[in-house]
Amino acid sequence: MSSAIAIVNIGQLVTLAGPARPRVGAELRELGLIENAALLLSEGRIVAAGTNAELRAKISPEAAVIDAEGGCVTPGFVDAHTHLVFAGNRAAEFEQRINGATYQQIAASGGGILRTVALTRAATEDQLLAAARKHRDWMLRSGTTTIEAKSGYGLDHATEMKILRVLARLNAEGPATIVPTLLAAHAVPPEFAHHREEYVRWIAEELIPEVAAAGLARYCDVFCDESAFTVQEAYKVLTAAIENGLGLRVHADQFKSGNGAVMASILGAATADHLEAIEDEDIYHLWTAGTQPVLLPGSVFALGRTQYPPARKMVEAGLAIVVATDFNPGSSPIASMPFVLSLASLQMGLLPAEALTAATINAAWSLGMGNRIGSLETGKQADLLIYECGDYRELAYYIAAPIRPRVFIAGREVML
Repeated sequence: MSSAIAIVNIGQLVTLAGPARPRVGAELRELGLIENAALLLSEGRIVAAGTNAELRAKISPEAAVIDAEGGCVTPGFVDAHTHLVFAGNRAAEFEQRINGATYQQIAASGGGILRTVALTRAATEDQLLAAARKHRDWMLRSGTTTIEAKSGYGLDHATEMKILRVLARLNAEGPATIVPTLLAAHAVPPEFAHHREEYVRWIAEELIPEVAAAGLARYCDVFCDESAFTVQEAYKVLTAAIENGLGLRVHADQFKSGNGAVMASILGAATADHLEAIEDEDIYHLWTAGTQPVLLPGSVFALGRTQYPPARKMVEAGLAIVVATDFNPGSSPIASMPFVLSLASLQMGLLPAEALTAATINAAWSLGMGNRIGSLETGKQADLLIYECGDYRELAYYIAAPIRPRVFIAGREVML
């Protein structure tokens, strides 16, 4: 059976063709649009993108022809910051926050991350796999085809390894690509409350080498902020990650400035994430290091806060911004990238084109995968979405609308 596919009658094709690097400045608005387009695929890869008229003669007689019926076609979303694997939920805390409690107050009373840690430790590996598969399917339905996913709800050896094994199993079964990140430095577990330096030492000297040797993580992350880990503690963890060949991602400056963005740039981290409280001068440090900011408007929205990351300042400074869901059970129970596009436009002032670029090709580059995914260019993996709407701007415009695209990963349609 032929693997050739021709997608025809595309009203608007968003190729995001461009330089082989993350997009900055005005490039964020350059989507490589082709009107009245067609797309040819073979062996799971893009063969050609052009107009219907240009490609009609190149369609193989054996090709399966898919009629896009005038819809918009975009690359699949690349969600570059999620906490995919956890047990239970924190709906009760959602109610507490609505009643006036802050995220920090809930955490101080034994809720927050540590509540999810207790539930996740008690769950079996198969139970966690079932929960993660459900979360992944939510994301697939809204068009996410690649997912960065962190550990961090174990905070002990058995459970951190269990979470990472779940991510490996989920990646192996497909169809979504899962990029695993070790986040044991997410919070200090109760048993180390009075010995936090020993917990940091254990992560740096024992857990990171074991995880790296087993190939269970591609990145290491640290929550560096008030009520989490200090810059000094984070530095010890991240330098150990570098020594063991892991890339770096950093939760930084979410609640208070001066807690991680500069350190991330000094260490050459791939990303600094959150950055709601970043100072203007620290934006320059990220630019000089080439560290990509991963902006998470969903967590600001879900926590009922109003301090969003200064996205426009970052664009003007030449940073290759990324937007992501921060899907997690506490501060961002949001699995939908289209909803994040709406928040990025309405609350951070990004144009729909800038937000879409940040959620696809720039996100792919932040994961070291920009040469393979994130745009619809010849030779790249055919991860793409076919929408019933005809204009990419509608993805952000129709806020939380039940727009379900047809999802293709490596040229194969995902049926959910």
